[in-house]
Amino acid sequence: MSHTSGVRQAQKRKTRQALLDAALSLLEEQSLSSLGLREVTRAVGVAPTAFYRHFHSTADLGVALVEEALGSLHPMIRTTLSPAEDDDERIARAVELIAGHVAAHPAHVRFIARERHGGVQPVRRAIREQLARFAEEVRAELATDASAAGWSDADLRMLAGLYVDQMLITASLFLETLDAPEEERRRAVETGRRQLRLISVGRRHWLD
Repeated sequence: MSHTSGVRQAQKRKTRQALLDAALSLLEEQSLSSLGLREVTRAVGVAPTAFYRHFHSTADLGVALVEEALGSLHPMIRTTLSPAEDDDERIARAVELIAGHVAAHPAHVRFIARERHGGVQPVRRAIREQLARFAEEVRAELATDASAAGWSDADLRMLAGLYVDQMLITASLFLETLDAPEEERRRAVETGRRQLRLISVGRRHWLD
């Protein structure tokens, strides 16, 4: 690759990222279905025609935001499920990781929470597919646990889905209390732990 071509590609990546960042910022105050590409290009300082060098539509941009928001979380899911001394330790680690992610990426979490059931079908599908991947990774990890002996694959999938859904609920709870007083944030953490613990208790007695 020539130097000129390399510079051009770097600039293209920079502009694409700028469009994603601008859209994410604008989506703090509105849904994707109401976002106009001219708003995004104006925020970046490029011509509207430049948008189409990177995305086919605002829906296409939204799908890219889903990948940016959720695609990097798969290693965190594996860390959450890695071996621990007991369920309480695993739950505490999961809640800590979720809280840290929400604090570091509140705009991404807010975008997913809003658009999961939003009006842009390709984005809803992209979120659903990412969550299905998470659930499958959780199912595969749960299947290796000695406590899964006797469980059907269908029940493991159901349990994995419960854990993934609860992680999203916990993330939304932390998002709502991000700027709240310390005592309210502590209550949110305890609620997140108790809700995950309830699933774990049910898991231990499912085959009774």
